Amino acid sequence: QVQLVESGGGSVQTGGSLRLSCAVNAYTGSAHVMAWFRQAPGKDREGVAGIRSDGITNAADSVKGRFTISKDNAKNTLYLQMNSLRPEDTAMYYCAAGPWLLGLPRLSPSAYAYWGQGTQVTVSS
Repeated sequence: QVQLVESGGGSVQTGGSLRLSCAVNAYTGSAHVMAWFRQAPGKDREGVAGIRSDGITNAADSVKGRFTISKDNAKNTLYLQMNSLRPEDTAMYYCAAGPWLLGLPRLSPSAYAYWGQGTQVTVSS
């Protein structure tokens, strides 16, 4: 049983930075993909960035150049470094884990089986 717990959210001004963390209690032992998603009020959950077990990453166009996904296997922790934050980045952020099948990390929620509870990010203008 895989459990994910996010932390690091908060309220910042436009242009500020935050670093989100996701602690993972266990893995299945097979190749996997982890990713960050976000969901704003009244909107669908959207993919932000993903990372394969071998370190290959993928990110949404809206965050490329501003957000960086990374992981520390020894600490069983996933990270999302968010810089140059904008009001439109305001959302509940979730980490997720799923099997690595083919290609780059997928940014569709349906590709992931395990989810954290979310951490709120608010960017004020």
